[in-house]
Amino acid sequence: MSRRRTHIAMIGIPAVSHVLPSLEIVRELVARGHRVSYANDPAVAGLITDTGAEFVPYASVLPVADNDWPADPIAAMDVFLDDAVQALPQLRAAYDQDRADLYLYDIGAYAARALAESQGRPVLQLSPTFVAWDGYEHQEMAAQLWALPGADAYRAKFAQWLAVSGASTTDVDTFSGRPARALAMIPRAMQPQAEHVDPDVVTFVGPCFGSRADREAWTRPADAENVLLISLGSAYTNQPEFYRRCVEAYGDLEGWHVVLQIGKYTDPGALGDLPGNVEVHSWVPQLAILEQADAFVTHAGMGGSSEGLYAGVPMIAVPQGAEQFMNADRLVGLGVARRIDTADATAEALRTALTGLVADPDVARRSARLRAEARAEGGTERAAGLIEKMLG
Repeated sequence: MSRRRTHIAMIGIPAVSHVLPSLEIVRELVARGHRVSYANDPAVAGLITDTGAEFVPYASVLPVADNDWPADPIAAMDVFLDDAVQALPQLRAAYDQDRADLYLYDIGAYAARALAESQGRPVLQLSPTFVAWDGYEHQEMAAQLWALPGADAYRAKFAQWLAVSGASTTDVDTFSGRPARALAMIPRAMQPQAEHVDPDVVTFVGPCFGSRADREAWTRPADAENVLLISLGSAYTNQPEFYRRCVEAYGDLEGWHVVLQIGKYTDPGALGDLPGNVEVHSWVPQLAILEQADAFVTHAGMGGSSEGLYAGVPMIAVPQGAEQFMNADRLVGLGVARRIDTADATAEALRTALTGLVADPDVARRSARLRAEARAEGGTERAAGLIEKMLG
């Protein structure tokens, strides 16, 4: 138990892939005796209340319910800004009379940083993905982004909001991409240009699991020589044609048991008759399966990529959107994955990638090394300890 029961507030966004990485840290802080409140949209309340934290509801306008994100990257960033603008008054109503000793916040929850700075409270970003590195803004990718139509108007809108938000940080680039202090909840191996990340600002604590992994269970069939997990995460799952190709590639593949997660958008009936070695679910306890798996077909979201490295499982990366293409290339560069884009993911290509991947002894050695490195980064307990240090 802590000597003083402090109030720690976590402010997030209702994207499941952003909520899950923070939950075990929150659970650990509650277990250490802190009062923890967690502000988010009611859509994810069930995930949060299970940690023992006090749920603080606020309405989000992010299009997570139907995954209807704008294709244009500037428009997509504008959605997050609009969410922050309308969320800040709601957060003020909840926290101006109940100020936290420390604010934790997700990378997409801009309003949280504005709130903490306006109250003069310490603030710590919990990043479920890679962070900016020294010189990032001068990279060609960043230059191309800010040259897109609408970028100037977006930056002006952001600056105008900052000017009236109460935030002490008024530079758009610094506020949105340069946290004062951050914990990166990913393996350091997944961070581009890791050697150029300021260690005084960012600490890589690795994937933060714990009791979630302990509670989840999956029983490997007794006759399964090898297990293959196929999952495109939680957002990009409306892919019946891809799933059919996977069934064609791996169904009845000698010695392999296949676990196929298809999400909530795909009708299992659309997959046709399934071979006896394939089990299909809308959701699976992914980490529990990966701890027993021999290979993983993933969309290369940061959560899936991190769990794959943590479990030491070779991967076939089939990126679907956002940063997943960069993650897929990172996994390939680490020597533990093959990348196949969706259009090229024929049954033959998928099967060839699997057989080549699991037969490569170098892949096995690198997977084992990266597994050990990810687990050595400290995870949940280290993260909670660093948070307590910020409380003084």
